[in-house]
Amino acid sequence: MTPRISPVTQVVAIGIGAALFVVLGLVRIPTPIPNTSINIQYALLAVFAVLYGPIAGALIGLIGHIILDAVSFGSIWLSWEIASGVFGLLLGFLMLRNRVMEGEFAGKDIVRFVVGVVIAQVVAFLVVAPLGDILIYSEPAGKVFAQGAVAALANSITASVLGVIILSVYARTRTRTGSLTVGS
Repeated sequence: MTPRISPVTQVVAIGIGAALFVVLGLVRIPTPIPNTSINIQYALLAVFAVLYGPIAGALIGLIGHIILDAVSFGSIWLSWEIASGVFGLLLGFLMLRNRVMEGEFAGKDIVRFVVGVVIAQVVAFLVVAPLGDILIYSEPAGKVFAQGAVAALANSITASVLGVIILSVYARTRTRTGSLTVGS
C-alpha cells in the first residue's frame, strides 16, 4: 500500500510538479494537425500522479498547463487546461495503491500504468478537451476531435514510454518491502 503522504509534501510536490510541467512543456514537437504537438510533460505529470495521488495530479496538470499557456501564448485555453487536470486526476485514481515507493514496479504494475495512461488520455483529450472547445469556444467539432485524437495518441505514447522508464528507475532506488532481514 502506498505510504501516507503528508499535506506539506503534497503541496511541495504540486509546486515542483507544476513548475516542471511548464519547463518541459516548452519542448514541443509539431504535428501536421494545427495547434497540436507531441509533448513530454505528460510523462512527468503521470509520474507525479502515481507517486503523489489524484489530487496532486489534477492540480499539477491544471496549474502547470495554465502557467505554460500564459507564458507561451499570453492567454489560456481553459478546455485543454482542464483536460490536463483530468488526466492527472484519472491516472492518480487508476494507480492508487501502487507500491512504487516501496520499490515495486514491474509486470502487472507496468501494464496497469500503461492502460491507465491510455484511458486517462482518451478521456482527457478525446472527450473533455474537444467538448470543452465546442461548448466554451464554439470551435468546429471536426477540428477539435482531430486535435484531441492526435494529442491523446502522442501523449499516451510519450507518457507511457518515459513514465515506465522513470518509475522503473525510481522504484529501483527504493528499499523493497521485506528485503531487509535481521542478522543473527
